[in-house]
Amino acid sequence: MAGSQELSGCHIVLTAQRRAAELGAALERRGAEVTHAPTLSIVPHVDDPELVARTELLIADPPDTVVVTTGVGLTGWLEAADAAGLAVDLLDLLRDARVVARGPKARGALQAAGLTADWVAESETNAEIRDLLLREGVAGRRIAVQHHGAGSDGLDEAFRAAGAQVDSLVVYRWGPAPDPEAVAASVRAVADRACDAVVFTSAPGAAAFLDACRSADLLTKVVDACSDTDHGVLAAAVGDTTAAPLRDLGIEPLVPDRFRLGALVRALVRELAERRGLRVELADGELRVLRSAAVLDGRILALSPASLAVLRRLAVAAGDVVSREEILQVLPGASTDLHAAEVAVARLREGIGRPGVVVTVVKRGYRLAVTSA
Repeated sequence: MAGSQELSGCHIVLTAQRRAAELGAALERRGAEVTHAPTLSIVPHVDDPELVARTELLIADPPDTVVVTTGVGLTGWLEAADAAGLAVDLLDLLRDARVVARGPKARGALQAAGLTADWVAESETNAEIRDLLLREGVAGRRIAVQHHGAGSDGLDEAFRAAGAQVDSLVVYRWGPAPDPEAVAASVRAVADRACDAVVFTSAPGAAAFLDACRSADLLTKVVDACSDTDHGVLAAAVGDTTAAPLRDLGIEPLVPDRFRLGALVRALVRELAERRGLRVELADGELRVLRSAAVLDGRILALSPASLAVLRRLAVAAGDVVSREEILQVLPGASTDLHAAEVAVARLREGIGRPGVVVTVVKRGYRLAVTSA
């Protein structure tokens, strides 16, 4: 596989549908195992009669200000207008109005359409747009707001309360999860701490994931798993808006400095590489023991769950001797037969495939051949 392998052995759950292939490919290039479990589907409004009707009303009575909240939403709006034979009129409307964009992605979509944003909210939040327009005064003005699938996020209500006439356009809406079983499985994986990270790219998607946790009666376990910074699951969100439903429940997700998928990938790489997994230096290279895999000198080891559990116990000891009784404690079941520990170590050695990594200490137990031991 091309690219760096910082995430080798990491299992990451993605909850998004839009741009999920791009995000997943970026993580896989870095060695991660990715599970796709979109919690919502995107239903475009290309043939939505209501969107076309609202667009016709705006063309007939143009607004003073147009707020563009998402790049994909603007692109979808223009596509819907084009399908209805209204694209030229809509572009003229946007050229004549004052256009306010929520962040560089919305600005980029405007530029791709040959338009220019008059003002851009660099924080990429609706709150910055709201504060700007309310500070300037909106009483008696007509404002058109292009929303994402979750609706207004409070913009419509704030402008109307301040005396503006508001035209709301939802260019795409959220539908049900395309694969509910995949969502249910991802909820269990997080609750059982069987993955290393779960990633969110929209607030509605994060809220839908939490709703799925409630439906499965696993919300408490999921919150606990995502709040445990030592042995839990890393929750990551593309921005503060996406993080809000998680923070409401006490989960503080990883949020990149710049609200971009590329920045999110870099933050995940850095955080998982630095925080996740035990690291032990062996003569054969660095051993990393992660949530669901182990990596030795950049090679993912083919280990069963029992072998991984034994290796994790040896890695925790960091070169100290681990007795056969202690190894029995991490094996499934409740065996007291010390021979079972010997068999488990033999299988671990077979999975590692390199002699000398696990050393037998006669009459005492086993240890890893760490370079400092």
